[in-house]
Amino acid sequence: MRNFTNSKRIAIKIGTNTLSRAGKVDSAYIRSIAAQVAELIKAGRQAVLISSGAIGMGAGRIGLLEAAADIKTRQALAAIGQPLLMTEYRKAFDKLGLACGQVLLTAEVLSNRKTYLNLKNAIETLLTLGVVPILNENDCVSTAEIGTAFGDNDKLSALVASKLDADVLIILSDIDCLYDKDPRKFPDAKPVKAVYEITDEILKSAGAAGSKFSTGGMKTKIAAAQIAANAGCRIVLANGRTKNVITKIIAGSDLGTVFMPRRKLCNRLRWLLNSAPAGTITIDDGAAAAIRKKKSLLPKGIKSISGNFRPGDVVMLNSVAKAVCNFSSDELAAIIGRHSSEIKAILGSGKKDVVATPENIVFLDY
Repeated sequence: MRNFTNSKRIAIKIGTNTLSRAGKVDSAYIRSIAAQVAELIKAGRQAVLISSGAIGMGAGRIGLLEAAADIKTRQALAAIGQPLLMTEYRKAFDKLGLACGQVLLTAEVLSNRKTYLNLKNAIETLLTLGVVPILNENDCVSTAEIGTAFGDNDKLSALVASKLDADVLIILSDIDCLYDKDPRKFPDAKPVKAVYEITDEILKSAGAAGSKFSTGGMKTKIAAAQIAANAGCRIVLANGRTKNVITKIIAGSDLGTVFMPRRKLCNRLRWLLNSAPAGTITIDDGAAAAIRKKKSLLPKGIKSISGNFRPGDVVMLNSVAKAVCNFSSDELAAIIGRHSSEIKAILGSGKKDVVATPENIVFLDY
């Protein structure tokens, strides 16, 4: 359960509260993180950092003591803070003879198959070159409200760990571990050292969001664990201020809470599962039963569609699965309920005879 001897690729997420002290970045803490990452690399492992803190650092730089509610100000703060954050990391890694590289992401990049593959190749190359990739949400240009796209980078860290086939994701926070109920409200709350299944009870035990400059909380960390579980990736949630916390976790120390995976999907299905759907296809019971048996989705089983999508876009199938659709929404509207043999006559030659194939369908449940 906590044997990480064979774990070669480690993803490490650091929260805003953990990085900062009194609204300013804690340089000594960043140097400590860099030293522990250097130890991992010296031992023949690879490390990817997912770092929050840009908005908080930007606010501290211009003396803004209260969190800004409007997205424009938070985007501006991110623009101010991101280079400050990377400067701290660069100085820390430079002293250790290591280079680091900045990678800024939006949700759209991860949902688009082509840009996702470009991103994956870039990070793989950085790791091969011995460079430490440092990822953050590109808050300055994100089209989604800051904090909703990735949830203070908890979701982002899980997506990165999943898509890069990380063996373990370490989430460093100001939270010690998962408790059976909110310890801020219940003095008798007990720590949960290992989670094998994320039940309704566990979801209910999660508290609210984080501090004024962060949007994360236990709920976003549990959601991250659910994402990583599909990649066969273990998550360890621990207090980032524990001395040498990364080194101790990898050595097997009983720190925080470990979330165990339940299934391991292939890389393509993980991308599909975590991509934002462009529309919804409502199918009948017969079609739903057929795709459960690993059969293709045919136009005859479609009842209705919603949204505007192109061939190759990800769509929902009812509320139970996601699929890569072979047709646009306009094309699909023309063949709803028709037999596959009629597709070419309606849409012309060169079109596929199924809406989605089994290898391009993934179910949301286990």
